[in-house]
Amino acid sequence: MTDDLLAQVQAALITIPGLQAMTPDAYTVTRLGGLTNLVFRIGVDGGAYVLRLPGKGTEAYINRDVELHNATVAAQAGVSPEVVFGRPETGLMLTRCIEDIITMTPQYFANLDGAPERAGEALRQLHTCGLAFQSRFELFAMIDNYLAILKARNATLPPGYADVVAAAQPARQALADQPVELAPCHCDPLCENFLDDGERMWIVDWEYSGMNDPLWDLGDLSVEAGLSPEQDLAMLRAYFGAKPTDAQIGRMTVYKAMCDLLWTLWGLIQHADGNPAEDFWAYAVGRLERCKALMEAPEFEDHIGAVARG
Repeated sequence: MTDDLLAQVQAALITIPGLQAMTPDAYTVTRLGGLTNLVFRIGVDGGAYVLRLPGKGTEAYINRDVELHNATVAAQAGVSPEVVFGRPETGLMLTRCIEDIITMTPQYFANLDGAPERAGEALRQLHTCGLAFQSRFELFAMIDNYLAILKARNATLPPGYADVVAAAQPARQALADQPVELAPCHCDPLCENFLDDGERMWIVDWEYSGMNDPLWDLGDLSVEAGLSPEQDLAMLRAYFGAKPTDAQIGRMTVYKAMCDLLWTLWGLIQHADGNPAEDFWAYAVGRLERCKALMEAPEFEDHIGAVARG
């Protein structure tokens, strides 16, 4: 923790109702993970909070009013911690800290017994809560928006990206021809957005959330966690409470490719913005190559056919 980061934390805390008088000797600060934002655990007598300060440039593609509303709804659905305070105009957010949990990683998903099933159950609880999120997660509209942002930044696309977008048209058509009822979805299910206590999982970080096809969340999580085919089926069975159909498996598999197509552009935006969290050019190129590999696999056409048949 640098003096600059500590100063940013103090400057944020004194703007939050009920915490204005809290001096630095009254709390502890621990830096937490985060690819685009600054996230801290704030320890106080009687509990702890998580403070989120927005990252540079995120206002160009994240609607903080929508995020605050959806995070509050997710807490009401029982899958996310309570939102204590949010200021959409700055992106500041304070939530309760859930203690005694493991922040998930691909390694934990691979090695913790029942982890894919617990994730599937948490997503089912969110998707079937009967509440509504603001905003609609429009996959192909987001691709167009991200491309416009990159064009405004004079950014370079990896070779072949346009060809992959064109090759995705049959999948896009199959999804459009077999619409499903939309549900409140996380839409960015990185492993690190799942918190496991061994009995249940909590979900955090609602920046990209919106009403969406529920199987996007399962397909995207499968990619992020590197789930095996057996783990995919275990997650789907826990989610549906029964053996998944060919159409459900196909829909999830199509979204596994489409999420890489979308997040390639997100990575390029981070690269263009100079985000130092990691090598985002390599991240984007890697995601594009994985997308191409999945779409070029012989069985991918069968999955599109299963979606088209419904």
